[in-house]
Amino acid sequence: MDCTLRPWRLSDADSLAAVIGNPKVQANLRDGLPYPYTPENARDFIREVCAAPPGSLYAFAITARGRVVGSLTIYRQQNVHTHSGELGYYIAQECWGQGLATSAIGQACRLVFAQSDLLRIFAQPFGYNTASCRALEKAGFTHEGTLRQHAVKNNRVLDVELYALLREDCPRP
Repeated sequence: MDCTLRPWRLSDADSLAAVIGNPKVQANLRDGLPYPYTPENARDFIREVCAAPPGSLYAFAITARGRVVGSLTIYRQQNVHTHSGELGYYIAQECWGQGLATSAIGQACRLVFAQSDLLRIFAQPFGYNTASCRALEKAGFTHEGTLRQHAVKNNRVLDVELYALLREDCPRP
């Protein structure tokens, strides 16, 4: 299945809430998201990313078949890491295994590298999330290592994988 990236709209709130309100989706994300995740939570997120200073983050709605099926954001890092961006993304459970994450990651990285001064985009999926690791690899990311016992999620101590894509290794749009 093919997907398209576009800026967020407040009218996406119900769709976003349905995607991220799924506990199986949230199990693969960092803590801090409300559960249940409501359309108002989604509107707050959309307002926040739309109001962010230019170049501080790049936020996209992932759409397929005319509806929002996920989210992808690249957050510029700070201080000596200001030329690095951290990638975060999620896809609706009913769309898992269809290549949407790989497509969205590739599209976003090409676009952000072309429009910014970022030199590196990295992601840190939980070690058990092999589908996410594979999507990153298929999008051209290099596995740089395992951060052992790096996170605690749902009372489980987890390894975190570190993946990165350098500007020079990213195909041009």
